[in-house]
Amino acid sequence: MKTNFTKNIGLYVLDELRLAKQARENTNYSLEFTYLENAHVLGQGSTYWHTKVHILMLIWALRTADTKEFVGQFLRIVGAISKTCLGLVPIGNTEGTNISPFKTLPVSEKLASKIKQARQ
Repeated sequence: MKTNFTKNIGLYVLDELRLAKQARENTNYSLEFTYLENAHVLGQGSTYWHTKVHILMLIWALRTADTKEFVGQFLRIVGAISKTCLGLVPIGNTEGTNISPFKTLPVSEKLASKIKQARQ
């Protein structure tokens, strides 16, 4: 069963995933990952979206032959499944392997506004 937050944030996450797909179709894989990171920040309060975005990041790593990212995303999927529902996620963390999975980061005003709207 999806929570209200999961339902509400879904529209915003899907917007970022649509932009990621467009970037991928234009072979701009760096920009694609940026949109996946945005989707992650938006959806990390929902086990469903948090896990889904990590799976998409894992697929990105596989497609781009980024072994470090692939291993990191595999581990992060386990964390998303087991820790999100307990609220054990570092807010704002974009979750690429270039960032510690335990580090809290500032959330952009644009994304913070969308998260706030989804929580209402």
